[in-house]
Amino acid sequence: MVLLVPANAPAARAAAYAQDDDVETVMEITDVAPVAVPHRVRGRTWVAGWLTAVRNADRAACARLLAERQPAMAEAEAKAGAGVPRALLRLEVGEAYVDDLWGAEHVEPDDFAAARPDPLVRHEAELLQHLAAAHGDRMRGLGTLLGEDRRRLCGAWSQVAPLALDRFGLRVRFAGQPGCFDARFEFPEPVRDVSQLRQAVQQLFEAAAG
Repeated sequence: MVLLVPANAPAARAAAYAQDDDVETVMEITDVAPVAVPHRVRGRTWVAGWLTAVRNADRAACARLLAERQPAMAEAEAKAGAGVPRALLRLEVGEAYVDDLWGAEHVEPDDFAAARPDPLVRHEAELLQHLAAAHGDRMRGLGTLLGEDRRRLCGAWSQVAPLALDRFGLRVRFAGQPGCFDARFEFPEPVRDVSQLRQAVQQLFEAAAG
């Protein structure tokens, strides 16, 4: 992993102090839902490994990689200007552990390296916010697709909001006096882009309307 951090950050200072030695590091990543729902933390990931500063010839190569994989970050860095010093760090992953809406498990470094982002990941926050703001009634209507026991309780849920979205489906959180629960609504087939997503979500809404 290539990390871009402020030059005065503790991680950057530790890597600089260690020179060419590795610094044992654990990075914690918290995933927070982009919409207002109870219990907004959707998951946490811990990535453990060895941290080193990127220097000399490797710096240009890592900067290109960062710009390729995270163009928004590279653009923000360019706008910040040369007056904001940044440090490039490399984290060699030894192990990773994920605890999220789908379960908890260890992730092997090779699997971590081979993983690719979901095609909707860059749009997920905007899409969830749009569904919550513009389609509240239709989100609530998805309750008709639930099992009989939960359908009987739908009237008791004061808040229904989209929680997570990926190419395979939509997760919705139903919250109210009884507590809260999540329901997962699978798409007929995985979607590849936003255009296909719109069609898949429309199919869900039509199925719920009956």
